[in-house]
Amino acid sequence: MTINNPTPSKEEIQVCITAPSQFVLEYQQFLLPDWEISITHLVLILQESHISLKEFNHRVVTEKDRLRANFLRFGWELIFTLQDQGYQSDLFDPRTGYPLLGQKGKFTLDDNATVKALLNYPVIEYNNCSLLEHPTWGDRVYPSTVATTAPEDLIQDSANKISIALGLRLKI
Repeated sequence: MTINNPTPSKEEIQVCITAPSQFVLEYQQFLLPDWEISITHLVLILQESHISLKEFNHRVVTEKDRLRANFLRFGWELIFTLQDQGYQSDLFDPRTGYPLLGQKGKFTLDDNATVKALLNYPVIEYNNCSLLEHPTWGDRVYPSTVATTAPEDLIQDSANKISIALGLRLKI
């Protein structure tokens, strides 16, 4: 399921609720070692950047910091909402690939590789970094990931409510 969300500043956030990738299923114990129950869904949150993320300079670093902060604001609200209803949930730091609440594992989650595996968006290599290529936004996309045991309808409902609370409009 994909939710496109135009923010008040006309930026878009795409939220995709999907089953975990094969990598996540096989290596969950190395990604989230303190989880005893299997992940049922990954929530991929793709944000449109104001600028191309292809270069590595101060403007791009500042933009990535802004997008990471936006993800953390939305992601914390989402996982705490789901946890309050009894579902294990965590978000992966886009900078490090480690979960932010749980114990760090032996593996990290690569948001670009996850989006490629689940949404089939191309990933290009540029200056020893991988860069996601969004079908609409091109290289102006910032991916992030939430893992949960919650059912899809609850995730969708929670994302809708959080978007309203944060002043975002969701299109389903």
